[in-house]
Amino acid sequence: MQRLARRIRDLTGEIHAADDELAALVHQHMGHLLQMRGVGVITAAQCWVSWSGPGRFRNEAAFAALAGVAPIEASSGKNTRHRLNPHGDRALNRALHHIALTLQRWDPETRQYVAKRISDGKTRREATRCLKRYLARKIYRALENGPSAVTEAA
Repeated sequence: MQRLARRIRDLTGEIHAADDELAALVHQHMGHLLQMRGVGVITAAQCWVSWSGPGRFRNEAAFAALAGVAPIEASSGKNTRHRLNPHGDRALNRALHHIALTLQRWDPETRQYVAKRISDGKTRREATRCLKRYLARKIYRALENGPSAVTEAA
C-alpha cells in the first residue's frame, strides 16, 4: 500500500509539472487565445495544435470544416435545418464544445444569444451548433491574425 501511495504521489507531481509546462508554452506562443472568454490552457493548446501554423487553411470555413462545426443541411419535408459535420478533428471539436459549454454557463451575452436562437425556433442543440460555428470563426481569426484579432473581437 505504501509503494502504491508513493507511486500515486509521484505521478501526481509529474502531472502538475506537465500542466505547468503546457501553461508556460501556451502563454508564450498563444497567450492571446487565453484572453478570450471561455478559453483555458487545454482548449487553447488544442486549438493551437490543430491549427498548426499560418496558411494551413485557405479561410475560416476550412478551419470550421476541420473542427467538424461546418453546417450540413439535414432538411426533410417542410423542416429546414442544419447539423454538424461528424468528420474532422474530433479533439478540436471537443475543445470548441467545452468553450461553448463554459460560455453558455457563465457568460450572460452567450446565454442571451442561445435564448434568442431558441426563441427563433431552433432547438438547444441547433443553437449550440450555431455557437460552435461562431467560436470556430473567432478562434481562427485569433490564430491567424494574432493578438490584434482578440482585442478587436472582445
